[in-house]
Amino acid sequence: MKERTLLLLKPDAIHRAIVGSIVSRFEQKGFKIVGMKMIKMSKELSKDHYSHLVSKPFYHDLEKFVTENPIIALVIEGKEAVEVIRLIVGPTNASKASGGTLRGDFSNSTSRNIIHASDSKEAAVKEIARFFKPSELFDYHLTNEPFLYASDE
Repeated sequence: MKERTLLLLKPDAIHRAIVGSIVSRFEQKGFKIVGMKMIKMSKELSKDHYSHLVSKPFYHDLEKFVTENPIIALVIEGKEAVEVIRLIVGPTNASKASGGTLRGDFSNSTSRNIIHASDSKEAAVKEIARFFKPSELFDYHLTNEPFLYASDE
């Protein structure tokens, strides 16, 4: 069964110019991007999204990090998307992430770990709705064929 999940490429991924490398991992695995946009996260959105961390001593630094620079939000669709994408991303503490995972290959920090991925199907539904309107999500068929315009035929 296909499911959707939310990914947030954090400012460190953008600043390091590794967005393409990150996104290509999901595409190479066969996942489909059904929504994508660059946004500047507000403090209110940060508090909502990271509500489970607001009382932690590191939250102020996290909020400053995700609100001062743009992020890229994506909705990814595919079979067992939440579980498989969490495996591709690796653990939150990137210094403990195995090579081959995004965090293992591109980060060694807990606070600057390049990416957020929904941790459950229920969280994915809530998080997608937090960052995307239904009209910003697209359904289409993936194909290995090049996309042809009428004028190309």
